[in-house]
Amino acid sequence: MATITSDLASNLMVSAVALTALTIMSLAALRGWRDWIQLKREELAAGHVTVAHDAAVPHAGSRIEIADLKERLRKLEAIAAGVDL
Repeated sequence: MATITSDLASNLMVSAVALTALTIMSLAALRGWRDWIQLKREELAAGHVTVAHDAAVPHAGSRIEIADLKERLRKLEAIAAGVDL
């Protein structure tokens, strides 16, 4: 009987410590998330967002549009040549 009680007590203690650690980590993550959101709000309110962008590299949207146009051109050339796609 004493063994069951000590096992139960140790299991409860381990569970309590694990739950406390999880709570502390969750609260720290929540605090970091809120601070990050506040930083982004302040950047938007200031009217500028610092994004590392090289002027020589086009935006992803531009590259997608160019790739789409190239694909359309290939299809039109294939149609003009009489090739079935």
